[in-house]
Amino acid sequence: MGIFKEFRDFLMRGNIVDLAVAVVIGAAFNAVVQSLVADLITPLIAAIVGKQDFSALKFTINNSEFMYGNFLNQIIAFVLTAAAIFFFVVKPMNRLMARLKPAAEEPAATKICPECLSGIPAAATRCAFCTSVQPVTTA
Repeated sequence: MGIFKEFRDFLMRGNIVDLAVAVVIGAAFNAVVQSLVADLITPLIAAIVGKQDFSALKFTINNSEFMYGNFLNQIIAFVLTAAAIFFFVVKPMNRLMARLKPAAEEPAATKICPECLSGIPAAATRCAFCTSVQPVTTA
């Protein structure tokens, strides 16, 4: 029974569960993005350009057919998918993270110890490194 407990502990580790959740959510999100591109953005481009499917495009050299239309379709789908992810996911998330990010604290004012050249707080009266007495500075 020890191996089953060990296997169960392995499966219940946080990173395994997190990875499983990420894969499921990623698959669902992929379906949403693919639908956005295929059902909304591609027909919009087809309405502007006049053609939605380029898979029949080809050229022939020495009786060899080069079917570049499907490749062109895949490039367009990739670019549209990347644009959709960037504009509808990455940009809004960056704005949200910037809004939620705490303001950076100003670093404490420091001065250089004239004896050992270490950085110490500006209000220090004795160096923490060489213990020399520091001259009092007025701000």
